[in-house]
Amino acid sequence: MIEQALAFTAGPREGASGSIVLLFNVFAVIAIFYFLLIRPQRKEQERHRKMIGAIQKGDEIVTSGGIIGTVVRAEEDRLIIKTGGDTKVTVERTKVSRKLGGEEAKD
Repeated sequence: MIEQALAFTAGPREGASGSIVLLFNVFAVIAIFYFLLIRPQRKEQERHRKMIGAIQKGDEIVTSGGIIGTVVRAEEDRLIIKTGGDTKVTVERTKVSRKLGGEEAKD
């Protein structure tokens, strides 16, 4: 019985050949992954990269660890932020999750 079912599925198809249908299905899956997963993720990464590059002294930020503070000094790859009171913390620019106020709050 199993052999008959396998023989039936392996037999020639009417209309388009099986390889063309398989190729179409593979391209359809790739297109779906691109438009639903890869493309939006790249747009978000580009927006985040621009936001990190635009951070200046005086901006209020939130780090990925949840620390909220105001930028006291901005260097190439580091930010020194002032949190509650006189506490100053040095963080990497890449660890900033968002910028409070300004254009980022409107989005």
